[in-house]
Amino acid sequence: MALSIGIVGLPNVGKSTLFTALTRKGGLAANYPFATIDPNVGIVDVPDNRLQALADIVHPGRIVPATVEFVDIAGLVKGASEGEGLGNQFLANIRETDAICEVVRYFSDPDIIRHESSHDPQSDIDTIQTELVLADLGTIERAIPRLEKEVRRDKTAAPKVAVAKRLQAWLNDGHRAADLDMTDEERAAAHDLFLLTMKPILYVANIDEDALGEELPEIDGAMVVPISAKVESELIELDPEEAAEFLADLGLEQSGLATLAQAAYKLLGLQSYFTAGEMEVKAWTIPVGTKAPQAAGVIHSDFERGFIKAQVCSYDDYIALGGEQGCKNAGKLRMEGKEYVVQDGDVMHFMFNV
Repeated sequence: MALSIGIVGLPNVGKSTLFTALTRKGGLAANYPFATIDPNVGIVDVPDNRLQALADIVHPGRIVPATVEFVDIAGLVKGASEGEGLGNQFLANIRETDAICEVVRYFSDPDIIRHESSHDPQSDIDTIQTELVLADLGTIERAIPRLEKEVRRDKTAAPKVAVAKRLQAWLNDGHRAADLDMTDEERAAAHDLFLLTMKPILYVANIDEDALGEELPEIDGAMVVPISAKVESELIELDPEEAAEFLADLGLEQSGLATLAQAAYKLLGLQSYFTAGEMEVKAWTIPVGTKAPQAAGVIHSDFERGFIKAQVCSYDDYIALGGEQGCKNAGKLRMEGKEYVVQDGDVMHFMFNV
């Protein structure tokens, strides 16, 4: 699934350094505003220890993890909603992503320039939220006349106008659109407006090394992932054993980037099911709540069109019973039909007509 998360932030908060470490890709990281102009895109593996456990049983030729796409978007400045800096390009790029990962400067470094609109973490957060809210207000102001014209032709479109006006008032008070209490129907209408503040969001706190391991409170109900971009950029230069030792010395079980990839996967409302065989053990990405035929379609559209049933074993049973045959012997291998809602970690094999 080609779902993407836009990495945003004010200039010089460590955004491009984080992206370079995250994707092991040589994106430009420089100590001046707008070092990133065109968005860089990187595909990042989602760490999942379950894959290796499955591989230890079936001994596959390869292991294929789930992935998340990250997009490094130009640094935002105050006034972006009115075209300041690279504002128009920033807003266009973020509109194309599915969620937002906002990098916020918590580290202290007198050698790194702070942008004039950035004074502290909360100031950074407020600046970006203000620009996104203002951009959404502009979107709604343009949409309302169009929706009112639509209502004159089709009275059933009236709820769209009502929710647009509710959102306009809510945004005028400085709130994110996603935080407005809406019915399912209203939320669907709101999504049709393609508002930036309807996108799910998480925050990356770019912290000093000596603050690693500290827990940070949520920001406006959104998850905060503490990361030292400087440490992460050092980690990618080490081999796996050295990196593990380095993390242990810091008192960490895994890198901040691994935590971020996992958090981003959940932010997008995704989960994994597995296929396990001699050729490969693979994590397949599906939205939470996906039914078996649609899950099969992620592998190939023919699997969904010709779906008959799915052979399913839970991950825990698969590991505890030593694989498919053990599950079968213990009566834990189930046959599920078209209405089965796939669970995270299911080990599956599909039967279908060509």
